Amino acid sequence: MSSTSAQISSRISSPVVKADSGIDDLQARIKEIAGPIQILESLNALREWRHNARAQATDVGFVPTMGALHEGHLDLVRVSIAHNPLTVVSIFVNPAQFAPHEDLATYPRTLERDLEALKRVVTETSSNDEASSTSAARSKGALVVFVPSVRDMYPSGITQEVELQKGTFIQVKGYEHEMEGKSRPGFFRGVATVVTKLFNAVEPTHAYFGQKDIQQALLLRRLVSDVLLSHPLPENLHIVPTHRDASTGLALSSRNAYLTERERVWAPTLYKALKAGQAEWEASISGTGEKDVDVKTVKKAAEEVIESVINETSQGEGVESVRIKSDYISLNWADSFEPLETIEGQEASRKRLEERGVVISGAMWVGKTRLIDNLVLAGSGWIIR
Repeated sequence: MSSTSAQISSRISSPVVKADSGIDDLQARIKEIAGPIQILESLNALREWRHNARAQATDVGFVPTMGALHEGHLDLVRVSIAHNPLTVVSIFVNPAQFAPHEDLATYPRTLERDLEALKRVVTETSSNDEASSTSAARSKGALVVFVPSVRDMYPSGITQEVELQKGTFIQVKGYEHEMEGKSRPGFFRGVATVVTKLFNAVEPTHAYFGQKDIQQALLLRRLVSDVLLSHPLPENLHIVPTHRDASTGLALSSRNAYLTERERVWAPTLYKALKAGQAEWEASISGTGEKDVDVKTVKKAAEEVIESVINETSQGEGVESVRIKSDYISLNWADSFEPLETIEGQEASRKRLEERGVVISGAMWVGKTRLIDNLVLAGSGWIIR
């Protein structure tokens, strides 16, 4: 991380904003990097901008992020720009979704690089659409980056110790304790809280999330429905397919930056495991009519891939060894997150499977890096949109 990014990240991530004699130079540097992108660093600035957009009856797309942007994030931005005259990208490392033992302090903070990447997206969009006067007009000022402080986002203050937290927090009861929620208690409480705040601040017409974090996205669809949010409406919360490495299938993630060169060789194991589970699923539901599905065999197919790699990597010695550890493999209904064991009778019909949706997901450790991934086994028509 450059010293400039470190200074900005420190200011953004701390609830106390300290005076800095070099802040003017810092802001000038950030503006230079951002180019045509407008940067809003306070809630008041965002609200003023949103008031003007509302007065023009202009649709606003929204991509919430924690920064450390990769091509998966940029895909979301491209989709938003393609479908909305204005797009807001938020960059905020949310303390409330990190447990005390997790990597808040070391989470990648790369604001300068993020702005460079976003500027490239704006430039490529303008180049692709230069023949269209409407698109050309849209591209000017089309992208706004919201970089709030912790003070703005948590006016009552914030600590990673849940029992010491004060203020208002959001929970989606009955949906946040399965899949990722089992391994990371309190994680979705932090996600639901910060995204509700961001939705209230940005008031997006459409919001865009990546499939890699599918439970988060589906939970947020439930949230906006339950609390009657109009910005966005549930049907306007979009899930975009996971961006993967073209050669290995590894899902892009900001935490991939933690992987060593040796660990990257084994990082695609989770994807391979989920694909094995998917193949077993397809074999189980092949044919017509109702047919019981033994979910255990699907999970076993995935788990055996990881077990095989664990055995292989454990044979190495010294620097050549890589620690691989499975966290979980889970099959869940997409509409409720309830875990599946056996699907019987009418529930096993293709129509019913598509209506409810089925997701196979997993998490594994490669060295000190925890990776997650998922595949949609049924219901992709309404899940991915």
